[in-house]
Amino acid sequence: MANPVQWLLNLITLDISIDLGTANTLVNVHGKGIVINEPSWVAIDKKSRRVLKVGRAAKEIIGRTPPNVVTMRPIRDGVISEFDATATMLEYFIRRVINQSVVPVPLTRVIVGVPVGATSVERRAVIDAATSAGAREALLVEEPVASAIGAALPIRGVHSTMLMDIGGGTTEIAVFSSRRILLSNSIRVAGDELDENVITYLRDKYNLLVGQSMAEQAKKTVGAAAPLKEEKVMTVRGRNLISGLPEEVEISSIEMREALAPSLKIISQALRDVVEQAPPEIMADLLDSGLCLTGGGALLNGLPEKLSEEFKIRVWRADDPLTCVVRGAAAVLAGIDQHREFIASSDRDYRGKR
Repeated sequence: MANPVQWLLNLITLDISIDLGTANTLVNVHGKGIVINEPSWVAIDKKSRRVLKVGRAAKEIIGRTPPNVVTMRPIRDGVISEFDATATMLEYFIRRVINQSVVPVPLTRVIVGVPVGATSVERRAVIDAATSAGAREALLVEEPVASAIGAALPIRGVHSTMLMDIGGGTTEIAVFSSRRILLSNSIRVAGDELDENVITYLRDKYNLLVGQSMAEQAKKTVGAAAPLKEEKVMTVRGRNLISGLPEEVEISSIEMREALAPSLKIISQALRDVVEQAPPEIMADLLDSGLCLTGGGALLNGLPEKLSEEFKIRVWRADDPLTCVVRGAAAVLAGIDQHREFIASSDRDYRGKR
């Protein structure tokens, strides 16, 4: 029979796993799965700094607010840039989960994914934001580790395996073996920069100014890293910089390859920097295991094919690459005793507790 005290603690403890992404925040609750998947946006009153809307509701009013209201993403490059806004956003999501709990005031334990390249100050800011939002205990897990666990990579084995997680603000690359990260690289070039590439391309070629939402839509619809079997075309809408009037232009996946090339080149170089550090034994393993892609950037058309051709290894997308981090973080929290070595922090021993 189970220990009655432990049974009671399990009943009143609410385990929450969070992928605090630059573009989207995903929240997983133990026993329920992913219950929140919303844009990481907030709407703030400029004078009072009061947060008016959070998540999807904030993103829907981008460019449609009165002068005293600004919409913003408090997470930049995978880390907190606006602490108060992030704390409010986290509190909003955590309170939504707590209010749905059958226990009036559960003991809330939160684990949050952070970039492997996050500084000590940035990591502590995440913990402080989580505890300010109501967590009684806040833990961190590095995103490549969480993503690899979520993608079911055999990181506990002796043979090396490699992962590239392309999020909204960061691209994380890691080589794993025997529960450890042997090699890693973290760059702040990812989905946001790809969107900026599209904006720049349309401005320079067509004198068309488009917003980030339209650029992101174009990237997802006709964006490509390599030639497609059937090239695609879509219409983008914006403002002509010469006439100042609304205008629409057709853009093809061929043009998008040209547009996205600058950031894709940087991402490829970051991967090359890791590969070139690998000793022969690791290279032999990677020829067998290949490269797993996770994160929203993994969904870019032709990306596995481009990287496979360039690096001469097998490249594939994980199942449901967008949720790998939050699912992996949930697995770490659920089996905390077995996964304790995967808990990360600024000083490797720090824990946030209230």
